[in-house]
Amino acid sequence: MTENEKKIRAQERERFDFAVIAQWIPPAERVLDLGCGDGTLLRYLRETKAVAGYGVEIDHASVLGCIRNGVDVIQIDIEGGLSGFEDQSFNHVIISQALQAMHATERILTEMLRVAEEAVVSFPNFAYRANRAAIADGHMPMSEDLPYTWYETPNVRFFTIADFEALCGKLGIQIRERLAFDEAGQPVTDDPNLNGSLAFYRLGRVR
Repeated sequence: MTENEKKIRAQERERFDFAVIAQWIPPAERVLDLGCGDGTLLRYLRETKAVAGYGVEIDHASVLGCIRNGVDVIQIDIEGGLSGFEDQSFNHVIISQALQAMHATERILTEMLRVAEEAVVSFPNFAYRANRAAIADGHMPMSEDLPYTWYETPNVRFFTIADFEALCGKLGIQIRERLAFDEAGQPVTDDPNLNGSLAFYRLGRVR
């Protein structure tokens, strides 16, 4: 696959991710996007759902990308919490394929459901069958959902669907809906922890 083909495929995958998330976001909501990158997701939600909100990002180049995309962005490190936001100040808070790059996982999840009525989380499932096969073959996995080599990955947490659901149980977080997809973008219902490459969750307030 050429570099251009890889870029096109990555863009297609990104649009797919956005569409899955958008189905859970009602029109005209207030949305907070954590680890928002260049703000492409918020721009998509603004264009398709007329949402209002902010992106949160630490990387300077990504913050400039948000500005170019016309997205309101706040440059803070979410590892330290979301103390600058009042309780229930948003309808939805999103962290899309960034939780695995965070250290303060528990704090982030509980803070998300402090500042918003509902949270949407997506992440690559490390227990996906192709990833297990790579490990069995003696190598760290690489895929469309885990696209980095082991020595350059930004990921610091390698967790699975089963791990994430166990953590939600520990924190008293309600799982309102789960969707899992394979690498071809097909929905998975049979043993998602084995057959799902990418997982999406709609989470309710901490009890």
